[in-house]
Amino acid sequence: MSFEYIKRKAHEEWNKFNSFEKPRILIGAATCGRAAGALEIWKKFEEELAVRSIQANIHEVGDLGICYAEPMVEIAVPDGRRVLYHQVSDKTVPEIIDDFIIKGNPRIDLAFCTFGDIEVEGIPRINDLPVMKKQVRIVLRNSGVIDPANINHYIARGGYAGLEHALAISPEEVIKEIKTSGLRGRGGAGFPTGTKWGLARKSKSDTKYIICNADEGDPGAFMDRAVLESDPYAVLEGVAIGAYAIGARYGYVYARAEYPLAIKRLQNAIQQMEDLGLLGKNILDSDFSLEIKIKEGAGAFVCGEETALMVSIEGKRGMPRSRPPYPAVSGVFGKPTIINNVETFASVSAIMNKGANWYATFGTEKSKGTKTFALAGKINHTGLIEVPLGITLSDIVFDIGGGVLKEKKFKAVQTGGPSGGCIPSEFLNMKVDYEELGKVGSIMGSGGMIVMDEDSCMVDIAKYFLQFTENESCGKCTPCRMGTQHLLHILTDISQGNGKPSHIQLMRELGQTMGRTSLCGLGQSAPNPVLTTLKYFKDEYEAHINESKCPALVCSDLLLFSIDQETCIICGLCQKNCPADAITGKMKSKKKKDPGKPFNIHMSKCIQCSVCFNICPSNSVIKSSGKETAA
Repeated sequence: MSFEYIKRKAHEEWNKFNSFEKPRILIGAATCGRAAGALEIWKKFEEELAVRSIQANIHEVGDLGICYAEPMVEIAVPDGRRVLYHQVSDKTVPEIIDDFIIKGNPRIDLAFCTFGDIEVEGIPRINDLPVMKKQVRIVLRNSGVIDPANINHYIARGGYAGLEHALAISPEEVIKEIKTSGLRGRGGAGFPTGTKWGLARKSKSDTKYIICNADEGDPGAFMDRAVLESDPYAVLEGVAIGAYAIGARYGYVYARAEYPLAIKRLQNAIQQMEDLGLLGKNILDSDFSLEIKIKEGAGAFVCGEETALMVSIEGKRGMPRSRPPYPAVSGVFGKPTIINNVETFASVSAIMNKGANWYATFGTEKSKGTKTFALAGKINHTGLIEVPLGITLSDIVFDIGGGVLKEKKFKAVQTGGPSGGCIPSEFLNMKVDYEELGKVGSIMGSGGMIVMDEDSCMVDIAKYFLQFTENESCGKCTPCRMGTQHLLHILTDISQGNGKPSHIQLMRELGQTMGRTSLCGLGQSAPNPVLTTLKYFKDEYEAHINESKCPALVCSDLLLFSIDQETCIICGLCQKNCPADAITGKMKSKKKKDPGKPFNIHMSKCIQCSVCFNICPSNSVIKSSGKETAA
């Protein structure tokens, strides 16, 4: 069948999807929504509609990225009004049906925003929300909008027009278009995508491979997962364009097995593309053929590094190898290979559809386009965002992210995952792009962004990420294997009050040596959390070392607990809930007119779990820091 026929049928289905002859209910049911109870909400809607004998069309959509507001449900009624409801519960489902679907009252108190051309008084439009206003959604253009299991929805919104355009020109012209766009690899290092493709194109070989790296392993990161669950077609289209450009006939999507829904979406999308002639032999009646397979990774963080990933595809233990030769010359199975990540390929499909010059209007001179970030940590608006490169950290944290939780003071933000750096408040006005992040000791990485407040201990933060990278080191090279171990050992000593003044310089030297001599990016960037916290929060290290105190009251080995006898109401909750039986005293009794005995915490038994501090209703438990008294 011709592509024109495919597009015509897709538009017919898309128009029917948006006709609203019956009430239409869209439920955000990607992993984020499901974790918040989206599937249970779906079932509740079906039950309540059946009780009322109401016919409605219920569809699943992907992730809008507004994770803090999940579960989210969009209701469209026959008069054209479209209202998105947030934090929907079993209780509010019947209210929404009765009030909006039956009576036409949109329930402003439950609504989040509106879609479409029809305004609803008292409810903001989605693009007017602070969380959305400064976003530019290219990679996320279909997330939360289309049914991720229906290829016709993607086609109707311009899907595969980029592939069609690519196949109408030469591979060299496709590469030139990608170079002109300024697109850089979104997997971490930011190498120019077009340049990489050009190298692979020039490599002489009867067989070439293209790989989509979806091995997302950073703590707090979920960009790849959300995109694959919400719009797998954009990614696969980008893979097909890249394969045509370099001359590859075989492709892989390397996704970690912990992403079952993303893998299911990919499998379905590949099958649908094959059925329509968008994958397989003679794609769109051209001479270009491509076969794509899914390779499930076992979850090793190091397999996010491209050479380790290729070794894993070959069926061997995922460990990086020395370069050169680079993958564009000799990659998987010894053949020229291109590896880009999920976000890069989703951008490629948009670039080939709308043009390189259009894409290059976003971003900065050296960092073109947009970037997705997973906002996590001590921030009000957790979720997935997409912003033009060059936006400030302040815009992301305070305008889009809604500021720090509980109006606490902002302390730092870590970009780039466990191998990124911690950026302090003095750089809030810096532009977020590859060059500026590098200047302050951090990296773009794949896009994790973790916000920390005044209660965060930077020594503890550095130790947390070193624990992760030390555990994930493959052990192949000595600088990484031993360097992460030594850094973690020193950080542990410091957090326990056993640090020495000489440790500060020793950690700097260890970190710098690892950066220069480690085999792959894991070891080279693993010291970043330590080096940046030493640079910007040296006073916290000195407090731990010189005073045996944790200023943020986080490091458990340095915590002290006592009870203020003047404010204590002798309720006994602290004693009742103490797991170490470290609290003595007697609860007062009104019936027996027993005043009770004051409660006291015995540090010789205390395990510093903070249960008493967290549970005290009168805030009488005092938390302080100091090793000597605790000992």
